[in-house]
Formats: sequence, C-alpha cells, structure tokens
Amino acid sequence: MADGWCTDTGESVYRSRDAVKNLRIRVRIQRVTSTAALSQHLHQQMISQQERGVIELETFSSQTRSASTTDEEELVVGWQEKFFSQYEVDLYQTESNCQTPLERQYHTEIMATERSKRRQNQRIFTYTDFDRFSKWEEQAQSLLTPAQSKPTILAERMANVRHRRQERRPVESNVPKSRLITWEPSEEFIKNSHIINTPVQTMYIMGDLGPSGKLGLKENEYILCTIKADGNGVITIKPDFNNNRGAYRLETEGEKREVWRLYLENASSDIHAEEKEREQRMYRDLYTRHKDYLNSLVGQDFEMPPPGILRLIVNGEIVSAQGFEYDNLYVHFFLDLPNSWSSVPLQCLSGVTQTCRTHSMGKEDVAFFSYPFSFETFFHKEDESDGSLSQWPVLYFKVLSLDFWQRYRTEGYGFLVIPSTPGCHKMTCRTWRPVQLGTVAELRRFFIGGAPELEDISYVRIPGTFKGERMSRFGFRTQTTGNVTFTLNCIQHARAFIDASTLKKRRQTVLDQLGGHSQQGSVYNVLEAFQRAHKRMQEARETLPRDLITTSAQLNLESSA
Repeated sequence: MADGWCTDTGESVYRSRDAVKNLRIRVRIQRVTSTAALSQHLHQQMISQQERGVIELETFSSQTRSASTTDEEELVVGWQEKFFSQYEVDLYQTESNCQTPLERQYHTEIMATERSKRRQNQRIFTYTDFDRFSKWEEQAQSLLTPAQSKPTILAERMANVRHRRQERRPVESNVPKSRLITWEPSEEFIKNSHIINTPVQTMYIMGDLGPSGKLGLKENEYILCTIKADGNGVITIKPDFNNNRGAYRLETEGEKREVWRLYLENASSDIHAEEKEREQRMYRDLYTRHKDYLNSLVGQDFEMPPPGILRLIVNGEIVSAQGFEYDNLYVHFFLDLPNSWSSVPLQCLSGVTQTCRTHSMGKEDVAFFSYPFSFETFFHKEDESDGSLSQWPVLYFKVLSLDFWQRYRTEGYGFLVIPSTPGCHKMTCRTWRPVQLGTVAELRRFFIGGAPELEDISYVRIPGTFKGERMSRFGFRTQTTGNVTFTLNCIQHARAFIDASTLKKRRQTVLDQLGGHSQQGSVYNVLEAFQRAHKRMQEARETLPRDLITTSAQLNLESSA
C-alpha cells in the first residue's frame, strides 16, 4: 500500500457452497483529480459567500452540483445482473440496430426504463456472460509470456477452445480392446483429449470514466472488476474486495489522465438462522449417511492380534548418507529377529537401495536415497517365568560404492535397534569398516576395489551365534567412515493395550518387560530399586557399633556449628 492506495490488484479465489446467484458486490467509484477538488472547494466557498450575502451564483451552483453528482457513484451488482451503459442505451434505443433476440430483449428493457425514468446507474454498468464483450475479451487475452515471440502449439489450440458454456461430452464406458495407442491423432482428437475444459461463466463490472456530459464513448470504458464462477462453487474475483484496505487506483488515458478511487465490498446478504440450521441439518444427515456407507465397506470387526502377542509394524525410510570416501553409494540392509520374534510368511526382511550420486552440501558430500521399506513382526514369549529382558529387532546395514568399471567397495557397516516406543523417530547411525595395515591394502582398494569384509555382518554389534560372557575384539582394526540417517514410524498393536484391567493385574508380563510399552512398569521398577537400596542402608546401620554412630553424629553437630 502506497500513499493510502491498495496496490494488490491480483485475483482471489473463493469456494462457496452457496449458489453463486446470491452473490452481491457493492461497487463505488470516486474522482480524485484536481478538477473535482477545485469544484468542491469553489462550491464550499460559494455557500459561505451566499450566507454573507456578498454574491449570488445560482447558475454556477447548479452546475457544480450536477458535476459533483457524476464524480461519485455507488451501485450494488448481483451475479449476471445487467446494467446498461450510456453507449448501449443509445445503441439499443433504435430497434433497427437490434439483430439478435438478446439485443431485442435489451431494446424492450431499455425502453421500459426510459419510460419509467428509474435508471439506477450512470457510470457503472455490467457485461454479462451472454454479451459479445465477454467473447471479445477472452479472445483478446494474450496466452504468451513476454519472453516468447511465437505462440506454442498449446497456446494456438487453447485460443480456439471455449471455456464457457461448453457442453460436457459423456465418457464412453467401454474401453477398446485394440489400438490403445493412437499413433497419428487428429486435430479433433487432440482438442478433445488433451485440453482441460471446465465450463466457466464470466461477468465484467465496467465503469465509464469519461468527462461529465460526454458519457457513452467506448474509449472511456474501463474494467473495474472481473468475476468468474464454475459449477464446482469456485469464484474468482479480480481485484479482491478492499476489506478495510485502501482504495484501488484507476488512471484514465488521454490528455487529462484523471485518477479515480475504486471500492469493492461483499454485499451478499447473510443466510437466515432457520435456513442455516436447515442447511446444517441437511449436511449432518449427508455426512452420517456417508459415514454409514464407509463403515459398511470397512466392516465392524477390527483386526486384532491373538492374545499374548505384540504386533510391531515399522514403516521406515533411508533418508541420506554422508561423509563417505567414494561416490555412487547404495545401502544393503536386513532385519534380524531375536528369539520369540517372527514375521509374516513370505515377507522379505532385506533390501537394497538404488545407487545414488552425492551432492556437496557444506563441507560434506551427501547422497539422498529417500528409500522406503516396511516390516511387520510379531512377538510371543512362550516362557513367561524367564525374567530376562527381551531383545528388540536389529536393522543391520552396510554402505557400498560402485565405480565406472562396476567395481564395488565396502564403505561402512552399521546397525540400528528398532525403538521400543511407538511414534516417529529420526536416527543417525555412525558406520565403520575394517582396515588392513600397509600401503598395499590401500592400493588394492583404490585400483581393484578389494577391501576386507565381514563374513558375518552381525559382528558389528554382538553376533547372534556368540554364547560366551565376554567377547574380545583385540587386534581388530577399524576405521570410522560416514553416517546414515533413518526415519522410522513404529506402530505397536496388542490386546493388552485396550484392556486396562489387564495392565493393572499383570504388571510384570511380557509386554512390560519389552520396555517402552508401559510407564507404570518402569516406575514400579525404579521404586522397587529405591526400596532395596533403603533396606540395605538400614541393615548396614544396624550392624555398626553404637559408639561409632554417636561419634559420627557429634562430628556432624560440630561441623554444622
């Protein structure tokens, strides 16, 4: 907004569930040039002089009043409501100028208005969707950008398509079994199949901004507002309503270049309370029927896992990898299920991403995979007497690179423990790879792609075949490489989550031992640990000699003093 003017003259799109015929727009134009300001100043000065009895300017006063009445006009316009301009009044008054049935209808309406002398407008008028101006305006709109000098094929064909009032052709239900591809399409086929054709009705609110006493010239007609509406309830208005903003600035062409203010206001009447309630009740009934219809399609039975079984669904994504030595990275991963875990039959628990080139972001090269994967697993602990903490599934992965000669190198190994809490988790995992000492190993890796590899990828964490108490990796040399980012959406499903009474009675069941399923179990374990510690402190205090306890109490009193 500059100097009180509203400079945002772009179009606004509204969606209305009400009929577009109820749309009303209040339009007001006002001249703000120096000529109008001077006439208003002279009119006020003349009134003050008449009160003093100095001069009598009745003739000038009448001219000034007539000029001021044409410098400002306000009109409420409805959707597709026709208001005639002075040019149309002069044209259609002569019956010989009327050729079409619409023009003859305009002649009848204009003659009736002239006889009743109840014309509501002088400068503001409208062109409806049925007038020739709407067709001319659509054809005059340029479909080119300033950078283009020659129209494209689509622009040429779109110029010949009527968006308004075009009949919708019914879609044929049968699909041809042969000739699914048309190798040589005709012009009619292209026009009907490759151009979006949405019926749109258009209306223009115009203004005759010519000098007073010279109304009715085509060169003084200006578009004040353009309104378009389709059958889906979408209404486009250009420019938008002022909405307590400044007025729009209109500047005429020619020698005088007068300036006008334009105000647009939504004057549509509000719906009555009874009609609104009836409409809301109708929509509620419609939504209820639609909900019942969807429920009938889905069914009432919700799939539940068997009792004592936890269902875990993981919808994950390998987002990116960064910090690796070579380019053209890809990730090979698989899900390891511990004891008491199972998966859906015929479900693949491994996968390989696509090969992705890296892009420099800051100081590191990043490869964006955005590779989705999904796992569905079940947990069932047969022996509940075993108090050991159950393990969660682990996602093992390794990052590899591929060069121009189709040689691959191992860039790093890593693992990811599936989170025990449901929800969305974003995790970044560091990787490493085994190395050998000496220059020969690095030359072999650079030239022929050979590098040490793990025979068992679970060695990254704790191998599943390890049964001892301590595992030594002394002498095993590794090198830290890059990191891989994962996004995991975990869903947990079990009958025990629904039955609250079951959770209260069986706190130390399998579902609580899994960790993250029940906060009550965690709080219970913490309180129990505190009780055990407090009990051990009391037992130690009772075993100490009484004189030692008295001496320590005296020392505390002396230190506090």
